[in-house]
Amino acid sequence: MTSPSVPDSGTDAQPRTGTEPGGERDGITVLIADDQPLVRRGLSLILLSDPAIRVVGEVGDGEQAVTSALELRPDVVLMDIRMPVLDGVRATERLAAELPGCRVLALSTFDMDEHVVGALRAGASGFLPKDVSPEELVAALRTVHRGEAVVAPRLLTRLLATFVTPAPAAHPTTVDLAGLTPREADVLRLIAAGLDNAEIAASMEIGVQTVKNHVSGVFAKLGVRDRAQAVIAAYESGLVRAGQGRPSAGTS
Repeated sequence: MTSPSVPDSGTDAQPRTGTEPGGERDGITVLIADDQPLVRRGLSLILLSDPAIRVVGEVGDGEQAVTSALELRPDVVLMDIRMPVLDGVRATERLAAELPGCRVLALSTFDMDEHVVGALRAGASGFLPKDVSPEELVAALRTVHRGEAVVAPRLLTRLLATFVTPAPAAHPTTVDLAGLTPREADVLRLIAAGLDNAEIAASMEIGVQTVKNHVSGVFAKLGVRDRAQAVIAAYESGLVRAGQGRPSAGTS
């Protein structure tokens, strides 16, 4: 059996046009960035098994990831956090500034990696450990492509409790919660506790659509684009602290 052909360089990777037999122009296009060739190839083979996902290239460092993404304009970049030349955090930061329509899904060998928080702060839409199942990887790609964040709430809480602390009074954080209404602050606390919109609605005894409106208001006022960045803001501002537990609406 012949293995599928996958572009595997930072300079000659070419997008599949979608015009070949069975091709789909409306599929999710993905660029894989990882410094280990076997990992890149394994991820490619997993993704190529899904006809709605097109791997447009593979690169071995963050600088190549940025260059290739600007050329190929993939929907999603699978970004290893620890890479040579330019690491995944800085590559993510550059992509967020130079190609904001491209989503980044960060990958790491280790669950508890302080660089994961850096990647999320830089603009990554989610994080996955490299030992996830193929089904979880595909599902995460689809979620990120829809514009949603992908981080398991328990894992995100552990990461933030370990690596994120409120700024000291002498050096106040740039996160400004003053513009939030009391309702929006309550919603942010519950987001930080890992609740989804339906759970927030039940906790606050309001409708799900009202929760969505509050979430949109929180994102706009904090200048964040997803729940992961909102949770980081909640911790950095001191609104939520490590070990605080699952709050109820209206607590402080």
